[in-house]
Amino acid sequence: MDKRLLDLLVCPICKGPLRSVGSGASAELVCRPDRLAYPVRDGIPMMLPEEARQLAPDDPLLDR
Repeated sequence: MDKRLLDLLVCPICKGPLRSVGSGASAELVCRPDRLAYPVRDGIPMMLPEEARQLAPDDPLLDR
């Protein structure tokens, strides 16, 4: 994902920063405060809250 685009995107719930993790079909944008991972499909971030998956408090994605 383009670094400039990532700098513009924020979590739709808390408006906090997102971090890109993974690549290809497993790419996601992670919001640490809300513990949500938004999928990226075909290079397009799915930024709807209902598309996000909830991360467990001890999920390793939150440590990166």
